[in-house]
Amino acid sequence: MQTFSPIREKLNPQIAAKKIFSLIKAEMALVEAEFERQASSNIQVINYLGDYLRASGGKRVRPALLLLSNYAVGGNASRENVVRLATVMEMLHTATLVHDDIIDNADMRRSRESVNAKFGNQSAVLMGDWLYMSAFETSLKERSLEILDILTRLTRKMTEGELIQLTMLGRSGITEQDYFDILKRKTAYLFSACCELGALLGNASPEQQKGLRDYGMNLGIAFQLADDSLDFTAEEEILGKAAGADLLEGKLTFPLILLLKKEPKIKAHLEKIMYDGNYENVSREMILELMEKHGTLLETRQRAYEYAERSRKNLEFLPKTEYCEALSEIPTYMIERNK
Repeated sequence: MQTFSPIREKLNPQIAAKKIFSLIKAEMALVEAEFERQASSNIQVINYLGDYLRASGGKRVRPALLLLSNYAVGGNASRENVVRLATVMEMLHTATLVHDDIIDNADMRRSRESVNAKFGNQSAVLMGDWLYMSAFETSLKERSLEILDILTRLTRKMTEGELIQLTMLGRSGITEQDYFDILKRKTAYLFSACCELGALLGNASPEQQKGLRDYGMNLGIAFQLADDSLDFTAEEEILGKAAGADLLEGKLTFPLILLLKKEPKIKAHLEKIMYDGNYENVSREMILELMEKHGTLLETRQRAYEYAERSRKNLEFLPKTEYCEALSEIPTYMIERNK
């Protein structure tokens, strides 16, 4: 196993991603094959919907985190049970996306029609439920109460986050505390669980398991803060959905929460956009100009970098290997990926 230099290379996001994922290329292929196997059924409509979901792609970051965490504590990420649990995390993530798109009435996901837009809400709800149940059925093969405890706690947190967000849709009074509570439940707990499970399957020490759990939490927060910035600045083909879509769905993201503090009079404009569900009466460009004027996009990215640095510090209990180095590169890659 190679060791790494303490001097971190400055890589652009594409090169960083290639470097990180090349370490686990064979294992990720096993995850993809396992996902195809687990998402198959003797019921034709499930096979069809499963194929559509898998074909929509995605970077498979969550299973990659589980695999890298496993190797980072000295485990063997190519083992059948590790690949199986990595696949479970991708299935849970996919199920969450399917249900989120229904709730948000989203038409696009990763530059393709969302499942609900293409097949209807009824089929999408049931497919999401089927993925959840299949994921838990697969996880039962581990016969581990600790693993089941992590997964059930995670699923409860994600559901709570969606419910809390529903109560706040269209509201301009959301606080930073509200925002981070929803963010952790909907996004960061999943990152955290992936890393903790990788550590657990690798027989990590308690300090390593906690360190990777905390690493995943801070990484998830950094990821979502960067995503909030991209929601207004990235091109539609990069986002896979229309720019500024979160506000159209009634969600105030972090740059907008900061903007309301600095320019309270914008409140009526934001409420109008959320009520109308479009930018016909208040332009997206005007909102973007105000965010740039007050530096709220920059402040959001700076906050993302703070959490990225916290996540790197959580790795101090790990042996200094190429897998630890890959984990330390991921936070910056997450923030820089499409800026």
